[in-house]
Amino acid sequence: MKRILIALCCVSLPALAVEVYVNGVSVDGLTNHTFEKVTVRLDDKGNVQIDAPGYSVKKVTLSGGADKPARPEGGITQKYFLVTEQSPPGMTEYEVDLFLNGKFMRTLKSGDEQLVTDITKSLRVGQNIVIVQAKKRYVDPNSPKSNSRSAVFRVIIGEGNTTSDQVTIEKQLVTFTRTAADTNDVTQEFSFTTR
Repeated sequence: MKRILIALCCVSLPALAVEVYVNGVSVDGLTNHTFEKVTVRLDDKGNVQIDAPGYSVKKVTLSGGADKPARPEGGITQKYFLVTEQSPPGMTEYEVDLFLNGKFMRTLKSGDEQLVTDITKSLRVGQNIVIVQAKKRYVDPNSPKSNSRSAVFRVIIGEGNTTSDQVTIEKQLVTFTRTAADTNDVTQEFSFTTR
């Protein structure tokens, strides 16, 4: 039996700026995000390289800078709503995380009651970025609830208005759909401009 001796040397070095990349795209500053089924490696400069099949990563630069987006005169004049639709509820077995302008917004789960909520105050004047990350969460992987394309989980963001207790979406800006027949995890980015 061979014995292998591994010696570790601790040397005090000045702090180096380490960068994090996902599929070759720098994601420094990205927070509150989980990547599943990935390979993590350190390159020769000590940078963290995350190989994430199934994830699409894009660097987006907003006009006016990320901290101070360009603001037209006045504020947002339209109302914006987040709406979910499930038919029938719970059959797609998806869990959906929403990120708005780089910040975690909420998690939507297959089987939850329909959500209709005003998100106008969460938006900024001008361009907004929504990232939708859907993960399949089987109750029993050996016996999914359904594999039908007619079982749908849809997330909509749109301009609309309210009359008494009813919301009407007049213009859909974001529409994200998964069906029970879909089995993969997916991340999708949308952008829209408020008025």
